Amino acid sequence: MARLDKQGGHRGAYEKNKRIIFKTQNTCGICGKPVDFSIKTPDPLSAVIDHIIPVSKGGHPSDIDNLQLAHWTCNRSKSDKLFVAPQEEVKVLGNRNLPQTINWAEYKG
Repeated sequence: MARLDKQGGHRGAYEKNKRIIFKTQNTCGICGKPVDFSIKTPDPLSAVIDHIIPVSKGGHPSDIDNLQLAHWTCNRSKSDKLFVAPQEEVKVLGNRNLPQTINWAEYKG
């Protein structure tokens, strides 16, 4: 079965929104690095449109709010996965600075 963004009524809206994104965005929505529009396909750094929520996961095929600029290679790496920003890890501080033993003779609890 053909993808919804490549056929029928969605095709025109997808192409229109693709042109808008190519004119208004210049940073890859996946890796955050600049996209060079002079680089053409099949170069891995060529510009493509990525579905933020993949069509296979229920994302709208042509809604501009579900489309973003991406490098070809970033888009291929993402595939149909949902992108989740990495959570900042909580650093567990060791007790290295705490005294290793207590001198009970001097303890004044």
